[in-house]
Amino acid sequence: MRWQDHPLRHRLQHPDTGEPLFWHNGTLSTPSGTPIKLEGDIPVLLAAQLNPIERHFAEHYRRDAELFDYWEERDPATAHDERRLREVILRQIPRSAHLVLDVGCGNGWLARTLVPHGIAVCSLDLSLVNTRRALEETPHPLHVAVVASSEHLPFAKETFDCVIASEVLEHLPEPERALEDMWRVVKPGGRIVISTPYKERIRHVLCIHCNQPTPIHAHLNSFDEQRLRHYLPHAPMGYTIFGNKALLVLRTYRILGILPHSLWRAIDWFANQLIRKPAHIVAWWDKR
Repeated sequence: MRWQDHPLRHRLQHPDTGEPLFWHNGTLSTPSGTPIKLEGDIPVLLAAQLNPIERHFAEHYRRDAELFDYWEERDPATAHDERRLREVILRQIPRSAHLVLDVGCGNGWLARTLVPHGIAVCSLDLSLVNTRRALEETPHPLHVAVVASSEHLPFAKETFDCVIASEVLEHLPEPERALEDMWRVVKPGGRIVISTPYKERIRHVLCIHCNQPTPIHAHLNSFDEQRLRHYLPHAPMGYTIFGNKALLVLRTYRILGILPHSLWRAIDWFANQLIRKPAHIVAWWDKR
């Protein structure tokens, strides 16, 4: 059983009551003995006390993961953009981090990258499909997964050395609640790292089923450094803005894709001086 010796074994808690959860003979339960649902080795810890917006959101992303293949081969330009985004995120993970939470794990790229280097990772997602496939792709004692929401993280406070939420906040109805819960579960001396599109123009289409405006890509929020500073105001925020939409449109990945990260960032910076169209922002908060 992959939870047997994992650092998170004794850090799980009920998302509604905050009660600590206990493993015994491969089962997970509350102190009173109420069993917790398991799908194989994956605890399903979705909060029951959801407001209507949260409930609708959880159902949407469960269906999204069933219909959208996060593992499918990407268009080369998109693949290049994702690779550069991940490089920037990885550079913000503290070198001292031994236990990392991946909020909204998608295709499990973070565990795939960190676990071979001896870093324990918990892949968390609303989708059982994504968490299960992430575990199958990185089957390692240091890798566990949980089905849960970002606003109700089922962990004791001050558990993780680093919490990552890549391309998640723009989808959330209440991103501030997710960031507050990430702050709760990160250790003193730890760090929260997020990424999101930069100053995205939210576009809508008319849903043929409900006749209501529906945001493209399910993006509900647009962020820049000023808006992000309003969150976690008690902690200093660092950030970096990068990527250039014009370079993506011009398909320059054929050349830029072979460059090392430092040289790519230099060209990227110069392009944004000429055409101010940055694509991403990565921000971080240190819990001192």
